[in-house]
Amino acid sequence: MSQFYTPKRKKNIFDPKSKVPFNLSRSKIDFFMNCPRCFYIDRRLGVGQPSGPPFSLNKAVDELLKKEFDIHRIEGNKHPLIERYGLDCVPFQHENMGKWRDNFSGVQYHHKKTNFIVTGAIDDLWINGDGQLHLVDYKATSNTKEITLDEDWKIIYKRQVEIYQWLLRRNGFDVSDLAYFVYCNGSTDREAFDAKLEFDVKILPYEGSDDWIEQTIIDAHDCLMQNELPDSGPECDFCAYTSALNDLGI
Repeated sequence: MSQFYTPKRKKNIFDPKSKVPFNLSRSKIDFFMNCPRCFYIDRRLGVGQPSGPPFSLNKAVDELLKKEFDIHRIEGNKHPLIERYGLDCVPFQHENMGKWRDNFSGVQYHHKKTNFIVTGAIDDLWINGDGQLHLVDYKATSNTKEITLDEDWKIIYKRQVEIYQWLLRRNGFDVSDLAYFVYCNGSTDREAFDAKLEFDVKILPYEGSDDWIEQTIIDAHDCLMQNELPDSGPECDFCAYTSALNDLGI
């Protein structure tokens, strides 16, 4: 790679010579795990993958759930869904909840070994009777099948909450390995739309582990420090597509 290469993007470019801490979001860690080459091209060379359309309905569900759980957070009592599942939890009240939920700030930790500011924006936190925090993530879908966490692709969701658990622990909080997904499944068996969607809502528990995160962050840093393109991820659709174009001489 030419040392005179000029990044296409002007912001969020990793400079190996810089002493300024570099922001590394939860989603970019997952991006690295999926494909080191695409991660490098994005964060080092300034060329990101084409973005898809925003998930506006999912965002609406997230925002409404936050408002709903915030009512019980202020009152210090259980949400009816928590009651229904018999959980010894209430929404956690903290002055930084707004900051932790914001995509432009989130929960942050300065990983000094790599000089990364690792960030992640959470959906919610519940606290149990022993004073431990449970990471809570909201998900919305519409599926006629029973909702589970068993599909292979949902490893993305699992890694997501594990990074949040890691971040909160690095900020001094006592965080349980047990996380909860509040899963909202849009019903399609109603007789008519009637200008509203109805959801079946359930809580799915997940026992997380953050053992993999420290080394992954170091590996991501090593990836960005090198001056050659790393290998593609074995299941990267973008790299497979560009490779096919190259084979066709396009």
